Order: sequence, then structure tokens, then C-alpha cells
Amino acid sequence: MHPLRVPSPRGRRSAVALLAIATGLLVSSAVPPPSADASRGHPSATGRAPAGHPGSARGDARDRARPAAPWARSGGVLGSAHERAVYAHRGASGYRPEHTEGAYELAIAQGADVIEPDLVLTKDGVLVDRHENEISGTTDVASRPQFAARRTTKAIDGVPVTGWFTEDFTLAELRTLRAKERLPELRPANVAFDGRWRVPTLQEVVDLARRASARTGRTIALAPEIKHSTYFHGIGQDPERALVRLLRRNGLDHRRAPVIVQSFEVGNLRWLHRHSRVRTVQLLDAAGGPFDAPERTYAQLATPAGLREIARYADAVSPNTGLVIPRDAAGRSQAPTSFVRDAHRAGLPVVVWTFRRENAFLPLERRAGTDPATPGDLAGYLRQVLDLGVDALFTDNPDVGRAAVRAFEEEHRGRGPADGRPGRGTGDERPGRGTR
Repeated sequence: MHPLRVPSPRGRRSAVALLAIATGLLVSSAVPPPSADASRGHPSATGRAPAGHPGSARGDARDRARPAAPWARSGGVLGSAHERAVYAHRGASGYRPEHTEGAYELAIAQGADVIEPDLVLTKDGVLVDRHENEISGTTDVASRPQFAARRTTKAIDGVPVTGWFTEDFTLAELRTLRAKERLPELRPANVAFDGRWRVPTLQEVVDLARRASARTGRTIALAPEIKHSTYFHGIGQDPERALVRLLRRNGLDHRRAPVIVQSFEVGNLRWLHRHSRVRTVQLLDAAGGPFDAPERTYAQLATPAGLREIARYADAVSPNTGLVIPRDAAGRSQAPTSFVRDAHRAGLPVVVWTFRRENAFLPLERRAGTDPATPGDLAGYLRQVLDLGVDALFTDNPDVGRAAVRAFEEEHRGRGPADGRPGRGTGDERPGRGTR
């Protein structure tokens, strides 16, 4: 059975995908958003959970006292020899403003297995869904005169950024804003949806996925990404603890939950490994390194030794496309690297980011003409990467991703893994993870 889908009424069988979730589905009423956790402290700085934190005995007892909202009773494997997962990158962000209800609903309708909320915090400690804590590019805040005085410049991960920041707004204030298209020059059709949706909380995205799972008969999984963890800890906020509390209130802090948490940083994933049972994925860019580990580069983490290190605290790895198929100075694809094979040898499923249909994002040989906004051969590019044996794909265009995966699986049905790797065991059998 496909771990991201429950059986259809006709009993059609779906194969397994990266997240290994669902053999059944129970749906409950929505759970109200949690209040902010008052306890603070950077997760990478301490191995002991403070009293009242979800990782402490007292925190566990407090959260167990609340009735959990049942969602998916799940099973299966993490990583697969069959049907790859389609991750909707910020929703169907190629067709709707990113991180909105409309983007997520369309992604689900287009066949996405997983939807991705990015997590930042409000002034009153609520997790909300924006790609960055600076929100002038994705909301209409700049047009609101009542907030003009809040425009400021801050150093975010060492880079000066000017604009309006979520941590300077309460949730109630943020609710007055409306989302807009981030890339209007490349996606002018999306501008028609500006102003239609507000900024969602993470709880609202959880509830959306729960409702969609009930409606579609598939378990729609979540891949929340914690943004700028070190920065938020530096201003006295704690995204990891807020996330764990929310997961526990929703009955989702366990190894078979339809959730996998992402981060470009390392310390917060190590902390989650110690204090939570949620699965995690280490994000790797093609350049630079984790902000909280300046002595390391992503290139070092992408080596066989680095991937074995990642396998000790994370359940999967998510590389930039450039780590899998590099490009030359002109933008042409070069020979594939050994990244996928090396990650699989370390026991790590691979979910590659990010695939977009516009020429601006495609390798030179996949472009159609010279207009950056013109759609090129995304389907061919996806097939090229699927042939390398990757387990999942992040895409702004889930319809193209689903069609590419479906065609690939039909061609390879009965042949086993494209890269010859064995199937994987359950999430609790992962190397270095044990049954903790």
C-alpha cells in the first residue's frame, strides 16, 4: 500500500513513497492553535529539556492530559523501491501565491502527496506559514499605512534585510494582511489571486491537510521547514519547542505520523532527534553551509562521510538539484554526481529541490526560447532526475510532478528500484535512530 494514501473504495493499490505514512485514516474536528510556549533556550545549546517542555516528563504528562486529535494511523517504510513522492513546494506555488490555502488545495487536487509550510514566529509566539520572516514580498503589508513605522532593517543569518518582519506583529495584526504573488514578473497569472487569502498558521495547515485527507481518501502529509532557527533563538523565541508542542497537541509526534520536519541548520535537527519522535530531513544547498555550524559546508555534508553523519540524526536528506546534476557556467547540465547513490548507501532517502517549469529555473537544454517566464521542459528534467533513483521531488508544479512520477513508475513497474538499491525498513529501523 502507498504509505501516503489510504485504500480507495475500490481497493486500488498504490505503491510506497518517501514518507511512509498511512495504512488507515481517522479524522477529528479541528484543534485550536496552541498558545505560545513561554520556555526559551536554543535547542542546540542544551541536551536537557526544561520543566514543562514537551521533552520533559512534566511536559509529556501535561500534553498527554489533552485529548489528541486522531489523524492517520500509519505504517509502511521510509524511502521506497516504488512510486516516488511528490512534494508541493509551498503548495502549488507555480499557479497560486505561495503558502496560501489556495496553493495547498490546488496542490492536493493535482495529486501532491506532501504539502510544505515554512515556519516563522509572530510577536506572540505563534507559528505562521511564510517563506521568510520578512513579509513585504509575499503580503500587502507595504500598502498598509498603519504599519509603515514598522519597516526596519535587521541582520537575518548575517545578511542585512529591510522590510517588515513577522516577529514584530501579533497574530491578530498579521491576520489583517493578505497574501500576494512573490514572483509577479515570472508568474503574472498568479497576480489575479492577490488579496484572496490571509497568512495561515501552522495549525490551520494541519487542519487543512486533515480535512483534505478525509475528503480525498489519501493521507496528505506535511513537510514543515523551520526557518532561521538561530535568529529566532537570538531574539528570545523558540520555533522547535513551539513546533513540538503543536505536533503533540495534534497527536503527530511519533515515528509514523504524516510529518517530516526540514531545516538547513543542523543543531535544531539534532535537538529534535533527542527530544521528539517526529521524522526529520536535512536540507543541503549547492553552496554555503549551515548558519549554526560555520565550520561546516554543505559540500562537506554532501560527501559519503558527511551523509553518514547526517544519518545519525536525520531520516532523509534533501539536496539542491545542483548537488545531483550540476550545471556549467552557461547553465547546461553536467554529468550526474554520485550523491543519490552515496545517500542511499548511508541509508538516507533523497528528496530533491526545487523543480519549476519556467525557463528561469531550468537548465539551458530544457528551456523553450529566451523569455525567463516561458515554461520549458520540466517533465523531461524530472524524468532525468527520477532515472537517478531519487525518492521524492519538490516542485512548484505538482501536476507536472505527478504526471512524471506516474509515467516513470508505469515504465519501471516490476523492475525494482531504478538505482538497484534495496527497499527500506520501517522508520524505527533507521541506522543510528533505533527505537529510542
